[in-house]
Amino acid sequence: MSDSKYDNHNSFYPVFLTALVAFGQDVPSGPHGCTEGSCYPATGNLLIGRAVNLTASSTCGLDGPEHYCIVSHLQESDKCFKCNSQHRYDPYHHRNSHWIENVIYLMDSNGDHTWWQSVNGEENVSIRLNLEAEFHFTHLIMKFKTFRPAAMIIERSADFGRTWRPYRYFAHNCTKIFPNIPANGLHHINDVICEERYSDIEPSTNGEVIYKVLDPAIHVRDPYSLDIQELLRITNLRINFTKLNTLGDDLLDRRSDVLQKYYYAIYELVVRGSCFCYGHASECAPVPGVNIRESGMIHGRCVCKHNTEGLNCERCRDFHNDLPWRPAEADNPHTCRECNCNSHSNQCHFDMAVYLATGNVSGGVCDDCQHNTMGRNCETCKPFYYKDPLKDIRDPRVCIACDCDPVGSLEGGVCDSHTDPDMGMITGQCRCKVNVKGMRCDDCKEGYYGLSQNDPLGCQPCNCDPRGIIMMGAPCDQISGDCSCKRYVTGRYCNQCLPEYWGLSNDLAGCRPCDCDFGGAMNNRCMMDNGQCDCRRHLIGRQCSEVQPGYFCAPLDYYKYEAEDATGHSPSDTTVHRERTPSHMVTWTGPGFARVKDGAGLVFTIDNIPYAMEYDIMIRYEPEVCNNAAQKYNSKLLKPLLSPQLVLIPKYTELPGFQGNDAEAEHRQEEMVRYMCLDSFMITPMPALAEMCSKLICSISSIIHDGALPCQCDPQGSLSGECERVGGQCRCKPNVMGRRCDQCAPGTYGFGVNGCTACECHPDGSVSHQCDPVTGQCQCKPGATGRQCSDCQPGQWGFPNCSPCQCNGHTDHCDSRTGECIGCRDYTAGHFCERCVEGFFGNPVLGSGEHCRPCPCPGNPGTDHFNGISCQADHTSNQIICNCQQGYTGSRCDQCAPGYFGNPEQLGGQCRPCQCNDNIDTEDPESCDRSTGQCLKCTHHTVGQSCDQCQHGYYGNALVQDCRRCTCVTAGTIHSACSDGECHCDQQTGACPCRENVSGHNCDQCSPNHWNYGQEQGCEPCGCDPHHALGTHCNMFTGQCHCRSGFGGKQCTECEQFHWGDPRVQCQECNCHPLGSEMAQCDRITGACECREGAAGKRCDECARGYTGDFPKCVQCHPCFQLWDDVVCQIKRDLEHIQFTVEKILESGVTPGADDKRIKELERKLRQVQDLISTEDSDRIHQLIGQSQVKHKAPKNTNSFCFLTDQFEKVKRYYRESAKAEEKCNASVSGPSSPVEQSKETRGITENLLDAGKDKLLKAVAAQNRSLNELHQKAHDLDKKVCGGHSSAGANGSCPDSRCGGAGCRDDQGNRVCGGEGCNGTVSTSLTALKHARNVTDSLNSAHEELQGVAKKDVKNQAMTSLERAQKKKDHFENSNKKLKDFIKKIKDFLTEEGADPESIEKVALQVLSITLPVNRTALDKMVMEIKDSLANLTNIEGIVNQTTHQVSKAKDLLEKAKDAKSRAEGVKDAANNTKRALDVSKKAINKAAAALKDALNNLNSTRNTCFIYVL
Repeated sequence: MSDSKYDNHNSFYPVFLTALVAFGQDVPSGPHGCTEGSCYPATGNLLIGRAVNLTASSTCGLDGPEHYCIVSHLQESDKCFKCNSQHRYDPYHHRNSHWIENVIYLMDSNGDHTWWQSVNGEENVSIRLNLEAEFHFTHLIMKFKTFRPAAMIIERSADFGRTWRPYRYFAHNCTKIFPNIPANGLHHINDVICEERYSDIEPSTNGEVIYKVLDPAIHVRDPYSLDIQELLRITNLRINFTKLNTLGDDLLDRRSDVLQKYYYAIYELVVRGSCFCYGHASECAPVPGVNIRESGMIHGRCVCKHNTEGLNCERCRDFHNDLPWRPAEADNPHTCRECNCNSHSNQCHFDMAVYLATGNVSGGVCDDCQHNTMGRNCETCKPFYYKDPLKDIRDPRVCIACDCDPVGSLEGGVCDSHTDPDMGMITGQCRCKVNVKGMRCDDCKEGYYGLSQNDPLGCQPCNCDPRGIIMMGAPCDQISGDCSCKRYVTGRYCNQCLPEYWGLSNDLAGCRPCDCDFGGAMNNRCMMDNGQCDCRRHLIGRQCSEVQPGYFCAPLDYYKYEAEDATGHSPSDTTVHRERTPSHMVTWTGPGFARVKDGAGLVFTIDNIPYAMEYDIMIRYEPEVCNNAAQKYNSKLLKPLLSPQLVLIPKYTELPGFQGNDAEAEHRQEEMVRYMCLDSFMITPMPALAEMCSKLICSISSIIHDGALPCQCDPQGSLSGECERVGGQCRCKPNVMGRRCDQCAPGTYGFGVNGCTACECHPDGSVSHQCDPVTGQCQCKPGATGRQCSDCQPGQWGFPNCSPCQCNGHTDHCDSRTGECIGCRDYTAGHFCERCVEGFFGNPVLGSGEHCRPCPCPGNPGTDHFNGISCQADHTSNQIICNCQQGYTGSRCDQCAPGYFGNPEQLGGQCRPCQCNDNIDTEDPESCDRSTGQCLKCTHHTVGQSCDQCQHGYYGNALVQDCRRCTCVTAGTIHSACSDGECHCDQQTGACPCRENVSGHNCDQCSPNHWNYGQEQGCEPCGCDPHHALGTHCNMFTGQCHCRSGFGGKQCTECEQFHWGDPRVQCQECNCHPLGSEMAQCDRITGACECREGAAGKRCDECARGYTGDFPKCVQCHPCFQLWDDVVCQIKRDLEHIQFTVEKILESGVTPGADDKRIKELERKLRQVQDLISTEDSDRIHQLIGQSQVKHKAPKNTNSFCFLTDQFEKVKRYYRESAKAEEKCNASVSGPSSPVEQSKETRGITENLLDAGKDKLLKAVAAQNRSLNELHQKAHDLDKKVCGGHSSAGANGSCPDSRCGGAGCRDDQGNRVCGGEGCNGTVSTSLTALKHARNVTDSLNSAHEELQGVAKKDVKNQAMTSLERAQKKKDHFENSNKKLKDFIKKIKDFLTEEGADPESIEKVALQVLSITLPVNRTALDKMVMEIKDSLANLTNIEGIVNQTTHQVSKAKDLLEKAKDAKSRAEGVKDAANNTKRALDVSKKAINKAAAALKDALNNLNSTRNTCFIYVL
């Protein structure tokens, strides 16, 4: 039986092919076969040849014959039949057998129908097809012999029955039978749904069920996607019948005669599909093990192309894994590519990571590479092999074994497998260890030795110190590792210096000699790193050639012994002292000489020799020379010897360093002789030693004394503890001598911390210049006295011409030099005791007859009742006038001064300061009570008996004059704390008592989460919605909460701005048309927009009734519209009345007569008319009116209908009139150039501008209102500060309670009253400044008149200079005036802008109040008088000009001061205007002065010309 009989089931294939491009079932592969793209095997019925794989869970008659009936044959004689399926179906012998295999073909070989049939009454029956491989399943067709099932499920398995998934559900009532399965149609290609169209009870036979896996109605974007392939791929298919169609017998009766009618029976089952080959095969072959070869059978094993393999071509062939396996496409076969293993392997696998790393070019990885190769493509040699560069990579012998020494190479002898310059690889090159080199890695690198296999680095470093080796060839021996050292270097690594050498370096010799000092060092060895020698005691320096501070080297003549200290003197031997004077050479040591006569001897004791050696003895002496006055020629005679000292000189040639025949010893001896080191000590005075001598002598001293000697400078006589390097002489203080500075020089005394003091014995009063070395007392001549013998005897002065002291008999002693009396008696004082001491009065001069008496102030000096300092006698009044102590006053100091109190008139009474804490005026006699000390006039805003408290309205610390005004804001302070615009606060902290819910130090803001500042009861809670607001805080003045997005209103309980509705349910946008609505916000409840005139509709986007045109170009209708509209409205009301009447007739129950039909017709038309009127369809109304002209009229006896006809006539007539009027109106108001249109445009622009500035204006108005409210609280204070007082103006503007006036005050003539004489406001201050400026103007005018008097003087050049200077000053003034005006404007703007808070205004006002004029009237008058005097005395032209210049400078200073006063006084408009007028007057005065100067210049020019003519 061929497939042609199934043509009626293949009508959907073209549709399916359209949706699934790649799966061309039932069509052969393209003309290219499989070479250029995908190819597919033909589709067919998968049941053919698979009868053994098709099973059913229920078949009738398997156990014996069963009877069944056909419902549609109940009216026929043959309605029941027999089923016997004990044997396979046979058309001749077993025709009643109904196995499941009967569904494969519709008919048998005789053309008779065959079918499968289930057991009677069994509802849960399944049919299952098991496939031997994976197949593409496209669709299923079932043709039923009986009713189709009431419910069934088609399921699939892709893992040979281990798991099942549904394709589709079918039921006549999906909601009831499969409640959890969607039944609303297919949306996606892989949706699992329930379908009802194949489960109806009709037809009773030959009903079909068709299922397509890919529904043609759903577009498939990628038919090769994994989802689509998974949807089509099956290995098993199962059909589950779950419910029989029982013709309404919902509950089956289990009787056999009932069950015989209900069963499942299928004529034909078609499962269409194809072999599943992923587009890599055009035909399929039987699966191994399947031997059935039935015609038309679709086999399961693909005959793979494109180098693929597998039952379904699901993988690439072996050794074809260079590209990933992919399903073939129409234009790309995705052929599997052969791996490239360079003939060294026939196995490979695909690696996705490699494929991605190569940019999707190649992913094949070779396996089991041969011929010693490795790598992804067997392209490299294995370790220990390298590529022969002369052979091809595919050559079996391309890899050659490495020839590397395993001792010196890495990894046991591995070499570079190929050449790679970037990586530094060379074919066959051994990879040596770090310290190894050579082609075979068998040599140590330079600087290394000892090649060893156990050493991971191969060789050990020589570790030769580069500074100590010879830089030639290898630094060390490659076997032993010994380094090649420089001349003075030693050690295995050449890192040490030879003995007596140091400083290993890159020098040629390597090390430097120690060169230690032969005397200062113990030997010639030193430290190798720093060269430090081993020094003797107290010697320092690298070579031990320096002396430690506080120590010295002994000179050659260090051991000297003074003759004055020797023993064996004869009685006639004396010591001769010598003074050091700049004019005489010092040839001695110590205090002087020892005079030794001929024949006498001296014994020197020597017991301090430190070093046993030979010494040369040297005696220093000087013969005494004297003058013989008796001889005529003053010849000099030698007297006895003056011997100073004996000296021991060491023989240095016996010391180490000078002995021997070595060159250094000889060199030192030569230098001692060359530089006369020894001879220098034989000369008196000794010359300065050469530097070489100092060095050699220091070395000699170090040997003799085993180091350096301590300076031992006397701390009292020396300036420091250090001494000279050679000799050890300390730095002595003045008049101190000795090496250690431990004795006074001759002619001085008093050895101490300041040195010694010169005796300074007076030459006229002393015997000698020498004095006692301890007391300094000189030896005085008769009549002289004093330490220096320079004073007169007691009672005399004026040495050396002494005279008696003159002290008016009040003392016997006076200064020996000045004669000033000392120790005046009788209460006297002065140079001659000629006046009384403080507290006494009188004339104590000798011979006056008076004496000093105590001052009566009021008691005597020295008593507790004396309150004065001094006194004097007033001879005119014969009174004693006292000079009082502080705190006392009165002629006798018997009263307390201002600021003091007490009872000084009583004995022992005192005046004490008033305890007012410095808060009174001590110059005011009434500041405190003089008797009790009570404070009466406290200053600095203090009160109290001791002025120790701040007054009401102030706070701070009164004890330190720090009482400040309370800055409470009255709008937030409780009323009881404020009066007359002033509020009291905490006297310590200044905190103000705030109203309820008001906070801040000054009560200037609402407490958190409150608003409505300035109210009587305080601030109110914000009440912000807790869910819709961002927080609980709100604006202090408006109460507006900060709402979350989508909410609005003051408390965020409404929808946000430009929205309406219930925020708890839904908020909708207003969408009010901007051209038709008054505002963007609509009604928050209804959403209705507030429309402008001419607009209508909920959104104000339509033309209103009475307007025509297209919105927004709505034009008002002609005035006749109103008449027409009235008529229409009247008609509407009449029609409603008629309708009401008709309804009453119908409700009355009376059956209408012959006219009943006509009434119903009229009623219908009335409704039409009423609808037309309500819809305002004018064209339709006109049409009906025209029709009413033609129709027959109502009976005459029906008055209502006649009335209707008349109304229609009127409407028609009015309409014609309205149309004509409309045309005329449109002609006048329509068009772009009409006034209406222009007005509309203007209005639109204006409205846009108003809308744009509306919010800003509202904010500005609110801010101004707040500022005005706050400024109102400051009004009284500003009145006082501006005008000097404050008062509320009466009804007529008078202010009887304040003579200084204030805001709104006027006098009897209606003029404003503000300030005046005696007032302290800024207005009065500005008027005073104006007055002073006018005085300056008058003075300048006077100066101008007097300047004209100098016209005859020759002052042309000077006047020109003055004029230029005046012009510059004028320009400077004008510039300053402009800046001043700008500054005034800034102050005005500040006071009027939104951010000007009360505190800032008060601060400006306080600054205005603190302004004082720079000079007073007296200073101005004095300046003018000085100008006049200067002008009156004009005699010297140059002097006049200079003086005038000085006066101009003063005028400039005055103008600057006036400008400063002006700038301080600004801040209030009236005061600023007055000041401005004053400056304008001053400017005019300057202009006049400039004009006067110009006239003076002209006059001076004339005078100059006149003088010139006179000279000629």
